[in-house]
Amino acid sequence: MDCLHFTSGACRSCALMGTPHAEQVAAKERAVRELLPGTIDWLPSVTGPESGFRNKAKMVVSGSVESPVLGILDRSGAGVDLRDCGLYPPELSDSFGPLARFVALAGLTPYDVRRRRGELKYLLITLAPDGALMVRFVLRSTEAVLRIRKHLPTLLQWLPRAAVVSVNLQPEHKAVLEGERELLLHGESLTMRVNDLDLHLRPQSFFQTNTDVAAALYRQVRDWVDDAGPGEVWDLYCGVGGFALHCAAPGRRLIGVEVSPEAVASARRSAEPLPGELAFVAADATRWALDRDDTADVVVVNPPRRGIGTDLAGWLESSAVPTVVYSSCNATTLARDLASMPSLRPQRARLLDMFPQTEHYEVAVLLQRT
Repeated sequence: MDCLHFTSGACRSCALMGTPHAEQVAAKERAVRELLPGTIDWLPSVTGPESGFRNKAKMVVSGSVESPVLGILDRSGAGVDLRDCGLYPPELSDSFGPLARFVALAGLTPYDVRRRRGELKYLLITLAPDGALMVRFVLRSTEAVLRIRKHLPTLLQWLPRAAVVSVNLQPEHKAVLEGERELLLHGESLTMRVNDLDLHLRPQSFFQTNTDVAAALYRQVRDWVDDAGPGEVWDLYCGVGGFALHCAAPGRRLIGVEVSPEAVASARRSAEPLPGELAFVAADATRWALDRDDTADVVVVNPPRRGIGTDLAGWLESSAVPTVVYSSCNATTLARDLASMPSLRPQRARLLDMFPQTEHYEVAVLLQRT
């Protein structure tokens, strides 16, 4: 994959740009295997397209009302337009032009980071497999909300596939993408069809950036869980419930735990047509597990980059849980967590190239008690 933004130095987000994709994957494999030594059955890595794979765009809005720039900010604070970035599929990049026109129509002043003036900070757009879109305007205040509402019919005319439109309020001047308050203007959730399952994403719900590779990750975890034949499964850091929902089966009890109430609401809606007993709880995963008097047959963990931490790792080590499936986006913290629970030994592992052109990845590991 070639990119003029990278070669010109305007954008360096894709640190591995120019390296053949096969070499990128091989380097990631070596790095992860070095961090996870021992006798592990490594399955072939999962890869997908090296371009056009992103299902979401997080566009900084700069420039002016009349000529907004959608992309990133360079070191000087000037906007770099990335509407032609090759990581986005056409169904996603085709929305950028109408959204830029809407910024002008609704008079949404781009936020000036240096002067701390303006209203519109980001445009967050998510693409579903069927082409439907979720559009979120991240604003500093409610000042422009009435104008967005007024011109919303025009936006829906320009973007007929917009299933959800919302405003997120982020009043603070700091490097935090979004705030806690969300105002729904149109629709409620975006339906992501993954492996014959409908996952319903509400605006503040997390979903993996690469739909095809995420589908492969869900299938791998489901297969390992099914092989264990559990009666009860806990999915900690469950997000919108992707792992738990894929593992649903008659006679099986699943509990998903996630700190985000919006993600839990998404998971509960997605669970309605599925077999088995599924429950989703809005709580801190570590605190919830430590407060339980019982254990599960299988525990699935999918933490953020910081890992599960010593408290949860210590609980798993001292528990009677026979099988743990750990999905990680950071093998360094994964290795640290594994060192805290030596009774749970890695048996099988698989790298999934979730983020081509970068050093990032996802790795799934099957742990069994010895």
